[in-house]
Amino acid sequence: MLYFIVNNTSANGKCLNVLKKVTARLSERGAEYKLYRTNRKGHAAHIAAKLSRLPDYKITIIVIGGDGTVNEVLNGISDFEKVRLGIIPAGSGNDFAGGLKLGTDVNELVDRIIDNHLSDKIRRIDLGKVSFENCSRLFGISSGVGMDAIVCKKVSESRIKKLMNMLHLGRLSYLLMTVYTLFSMETADITADFGKEKRTINDVIYFVGMNLRAEGGGVPMAPDALPDDGMLTFSDAAGIPKWRTFLCLPFLVMAKQKRLRGFDIYPADRAVIETSKPMILHADGEYLGQYSRIEYECLPGKLKIIN
Repeated sequence: MLYFIVNNTSANGKCLNVLKKVTARLSERGAEYKLYRTNRKGHAAHIAAKLSRLPDYKITIIVIGGDGTVNEVLNGISDFEKVRLGIIPAGSGNDFAGGLKLGTDVNELVDRIIDNHLSDKIRRIDLGKVSFENCSRLFGISSGVGMDAIVCKKVSESRIKKLMNMLHLGRLSYLLMTVYTLFSMETADITADFGKEKRTINDVIYFVGMNLRAEGGGVPMAPDALPDDGMLTFSDAAGIPKWRTFLCLPFLVMAKQKRLRGFDIYPADRAVIETSKPMILHADGEYLGQYSRIEYECLPGKLKIIN
């Protein structure tokens, strides 16, 4: 049995078009499946938790939606040894599916899920865990503070993303908001403890722990990050005058930031950061609040991917 969690509102209805293709292919293949449609924020996590408790020795959950829906499901799964996760991207950014190089052809994705389900073929990848004020959140793509977190919060609250999705330009909404944020945001100082090394970073524009190479609709914050190396890749930009940030942005988008002064990228399996003032925090683009002490941890091989 294949269990599908479907976000009906993902990318302004794009998900429904994808769903039609998925169900048509499932019928052609004679696959046995059930659909669960979300109707509110947090509903995907609730469904995933319910499915995780089924008595089956293996449970295949497939998400049809965007990165926010995937993150909800990750945080709803209660038994990662029993659950295998499939992704059929239908959001505006789709950084999780893109980072795993799953492809976009719906028929190929469905065929691969069915075949791997039958043959028990899976791929293990790492997950990240971010902890703050006695709470924690799993993430598959990234979690960070500063510019990227502010952009995620603003995009989710603005009408720009909805308009861009209607024009099939959803990823552009992140870039437009990034430009605006770069000139309007305030920086902060961060002390980062990686266990073997402790660093003080002044005038931080962003600090992010990456599990995959790109976030925010494909921006390669950590071009060399791998999802199965047992490490997170921490990336930051700091000490860059505002007038120069705009000139640096093309280098960031083209994954050439290593050439520039003010950008640092380094792998580690954990980090504890303390900030000079509360900073906005996100996980996979989901706003989590503002905090001054944050812990990051890599969970090696935690998630089984079936496509």
